[in-house]
Amino acid sequence: MLEHYNAYIARLQSALVPERAAEIEKLAHSLKDAWDNKRQVFFCGNGGSAGNAIHLANDFNYGIDKKNGIGLRVEALPANAAVITCLANDEGYDSIFSQQLEVKADPGDVLIVLSGSGNSPNVVKALEVGNRLGMVTYAILGFSGGKCKKIAKHPIHFPIDDMQISEDLQVIVGHMCMQWLCGAK
Repeated sequence: MLEHYNAYIARLQSALVPERAAEIEKLAHSLKDAWDNKRQVFFCGNGGSAGNAIHLANDFNYGIDKKNGIGLRVEALPANAAVITCLANDEGYDSIFSQQLEVKADPGDVLIVLSGSGNSPNVVKALEVGNRLGMVTYAILGFSGGKCKKIAKHPIHFPIDDMQISEDLQVIVGHMCMQWLCGAK
């Protein structure tokens, strides 16, 4: 296990290169702008990335301003099972996030897509709709970055071929922004 531990830490550290800092800073400032201007922030992703979306939405809703209880207006699009299964059944699984954005999002709102591969049709479609609606779109990606790397206005790409490290990095980026926002208000 010690050998595995050291290898895992080495892979994680190899992905956290200084070149990502400017991209993460841009995301942090977009979140601060959304907070200051009462814009909405939407997260989406599948599987472990869906879990990360829900986790980060919680952190940004409550964790950034526990003293006053006024966090970001944030929503994790995969959080409502009734909505997800309704849209998957009636519109198709590729529309489970984009349809929600059509109803809820406004120009200037922020969309953050979390994906290992960047190729899941539902997150690709979410970015396409987000861009069409005039949202500020981000994608936190692993592997090659896939289609999302080309579609997101602001891709944050960690070129690592490891799904667990990719998912770890989603939360690490979110927590970096969260901690910065705690001191920025």
